[in-house]
Amino acid sequence: MTEYFATVARGLEDVAANELKSLGAKEVRPDFTGVHFTGDSALLYRVNLWSRIIFRVLVPIRTFPCRDADQLYREVQKIDWRDYLTPENTLAVDCTGKNEQLNHTHFTALQVKNAIADQQRQQTGKRSSVNTQSPDLRINLHIYQNRAVLSLDSSGESLHRRGYRPAMGLAPLKETLAAALLEMAEWDVNMPFLDPLCGSGTLPIEAALKALKIAPGLFRGKFGFETWQDFDEDVWQDLLEEAQNAELSSLPAPIYGSDRASDIVAQAQTNAKMCGLSSYLYFFEQELADLEPPADSGIIICNPPYGKRIGNEEELGDFYKLLGDVFKQRFKGWTAYILTGNKELAKQVGLKTSRRIPVYNGSIPCTLLKYELY
Repeated sequence: MTEYFATVARGLEDVAANELKSLGAKEVRPDFTGVHFTGDSALLYRVNLWSRIIFRVLVPIRTFPCRDADQLYREVQKIDWRDYLTPENTLAVDCTGKNEQLNHTHFTALQVKNAIADQQRQQTGKRSSVNTQSPDLRINLHIYQNRAVLSLDSSGESLHRRGYRPAMGLAPLKETLAAALLEMAEWDVNMPFLDPLCGSGTLPIEAALKALKIAPGLFRGKFGFETWQDFDEDVWQDLLEEAQNAELSSLPAPIYGSDRASDIVAQAQTNAKMCGLSSYLYFFEQELADLEPPADSGIIICNPPYGKRIGNEEELGDFYKLLGDVFKQRFKGWTAYILTGNKELAKQVGLKTSRRIPVYNGSIPCTLLKYELY
């Protein structure tokens, strides 16, 4: 069993831990912006393929004291890098965290790269080239105070980049956050789903992927682990076949997305088409004031602007009041969730919350507000 570390957005650690358990992870332990867990290589592949919530899966290979650049260089050279790459393989190093002496991530990453390249030159006379976009081996160094953890990055590009979203609005939700909101709202896939402020369609699309049991990793070109020396092609092909066979051919319940602007709705439709979901999802142009429920009951999840990146706070007060009025007057029998990062605007909804869930949208502290509509 190997130890792994999944990186996640702040506030989603427990949601990600539950997802990892459902995928078969052992010894699951949430930490700040991440989750520790153990498993075999098949689990590593499966988590990358199926996780809807995490960013990356790191494989720690060494933890060491790290006060300054010289000590970092020496510690990295203690690893025999022939176990992980040859001079013909390309390399990239990412760095997170800092301390008093190592306070510039680019310089710190360069020290790691130099230590590896110098060892290769001593052994073979050749060294790996750097490829920041699509390396054969991506390495992550995390510094906290005077300690460092050096890990292999099994994911490559961040898992939130599903590969289906060329069309984006002004302030789109990350796919991982959208998927997490579905879990926080305890959405049952047998229940109709509506996002009346759908933007580029991320929430309805993530809902459809979940309901149809489509592994989000199927849209990606490749993962970091596929170019590792110990990559098991047979295990990976079995997991891909298993994922393809798990897909459903129809939605258990309809999924809707609406927005007031035709060009925004067109973006959502383009994104749905990119992942083969255009025949499953109902996107339509609709002013909020004219919105009618598409079913007798269901769940609403929406992410209205809250004056941080889009919209004027004063004008948005009227919009939030309208949102509450429409929900109250027309959506009896439904449950609504509003994600907002503005407490004053949230008060304008005018409805009593039955639950308030803290969550971050990027660096913005937000609350997911639940309303039971009777």
